[in-house]
Amino acid sequence: MIRDLASVALVLLFASVVAQAADQARRVVIYEGVTTQVAALPDATKDLWITMTDLKRATGFVVKPQGVCREQLCFPLPKDRKAEFVSKKGRVSWFNLTAFARLIKQPVAFDEKTTVWYFGPRPDVRDSYIGTLDAPNFTLPDANGKMHSLSDFKGKKVLLVTWASW
Repeated sequence: MIRDLASVALVLLFASVVAQAADQARRVVIYEGVTTQVAALPDATKDLWITMTDLKRATGFVVKPQGVCREQLCFPLPKDRKAEFVSKKGRVSWFNLTAFARLIKQPVAFDEKTTVWYFGPRPDVRDSYIGTLDAPNFTLPDANGKMHSLSDFKGKKVLLVTWASW
């Protein structure tokens, strides 16, 4: 009898794990220049819902009673709209990263084909570049694959040539 109960419990646990895995899809988030693969709700077409663990891993933010916070920075969530940002499905808590980006006026781009979400600089960070005219540092490969950072050319004149298909 105990062995049968243990077998049933094991089957139910396995079914629960499989069902939870089926509810999640993998997405790529680029946040502040860092690329992170995250678990996301696959049925969310307009918004990116990620786990609270992935929220911290991808952005450094955590949800606290006072809002969405990282170190000394904290953005309060509107109390009457909390369900727009936080949801619990089973034992997993989810966070709507795109709704948060809209709240703080952070630009977002999504490539449906590759399931990559890009989050641009927040206004409080973006304004600091415009105010100082200092370009943010970035690293890109040249035609031979060698990586170069803008900071490598500090004190030298640099001509940046860019192109986009849109």
